Amino acid sequence: MTRIIVLPHAEYCPQGAVIEAEAGHTLCDALLAGGIEIEHACEQSCACTTCHVIVREGFDALEDATEDEEDLLDRAWGLTLCSRLSCQVIVGTAPLTVEIPRYTINLVREEKHG
Repeated sequence: MTRIIVLPHAEYCPQGAVIEAEAGHTLCDALLAGGIEIEHACEQSCACTTCHVIVREGFDALEDATEDEEDLLDRAWGLTLCSRLSCQVIVGTAPLTVEIPRYTINLVREEKHG
């Protein structure tokens, strides 16, 4: 099992969290299984940026982002050099520390509530 530290986020995990995940699963699935209800509007099909995370530790141990993921990340709020879409990150054996950005761009939700 791989240890994932999730830094505190006011909505998703105010105290932060430590979860364990099996290698080979997506980071988004690991977060959801750990009780962190991160948004994933496109159902993890790499078609939005709602599951954007910042990998604060362990970034170099991850597989490189695909061109599609990089193109989408260009539209993410709070983009950093360590930003990834959690639906595209495959958990390996290296421990990770992730931060969920304060805001996300969810066009579906904004259109319904706009």
